[in-house]
Amino acid sequence: MILEVIVQSVSDALAAAEGGADRLEVVRDIRQGGLTPLLSVVRSIAAATALPLRVMVRANGGYALGPGELTALRQALVEFADVGADGVVIGFAGDGVPDGDAVEAVLDAAPGVRATFHRAFDALADPLAAIPRIARIPGVDRILTSGGDGTAEARCRRLAEYGAVAAPMLEIIAGGGVDDHALVLFAARRCVREVHVGRAARESGEPDGPVSASRVRHLKALLSDAL
Repeated sequence: MILEVIVQSVSDALAAAEGGADRLEVVRDIRQGGLTPLLSVVRSIAAATALPLRVMVRANGGYALGPGELTALRQALVEFADVGADGVVIGFAGDGVPDGDAVEAVLDAAPGVRATFHRAFDALADPLAAIPRIARIPGVDRILTSGGDGTAEARCRRLAEYGAVAAPMLEIIAGGGVDDHALVLFAARRCVREVHVGRAARESGEPDGPVSASRVRHLKALLSDAL
């Protein structure tokens, strides 16, 4: 199981790496669901750790591309690719369907850059039916999703359904409300192969608190024991 940890700073990244994280998602303003971080922060994190980085490319707290945002997002994409990011995290949706054209308009600034379609996926009217459309967007290789509402068991079932439709084109990442219980369940039932955590990696439980190496180490141990 791949453990991806949300980070906002070099200290977060170093703590996540010390705890055994497999990949980092770099964001700014995590309380808005993550916005595009400063290039200087991404560059410093890339220099401080060898972990793969997926960097958020998002200018506002919604799931629509706002007026005048396209140029800035395209520029950010190019800059993050230049400093060695493994890929980016992006997603647009409107009227309950994915806005693949907006995603493509950003991603074609740097062809070949890989991308995770973020939790705009959870705002779709029919997420399952949208997976083939997302799979056709050049560069997108992952979808980040909570698995919807309900218990961890219900979400695990949905995640497995998403994965069955997405394979082999896309990997499904479980993210959003992944606590210790959900993490163990997802690993034991193998409904996904990658998990994404924010609060669970922070000792305070606050979304924008500092990442704790001991918490990340604990999560890795839970995964290992469950598999």
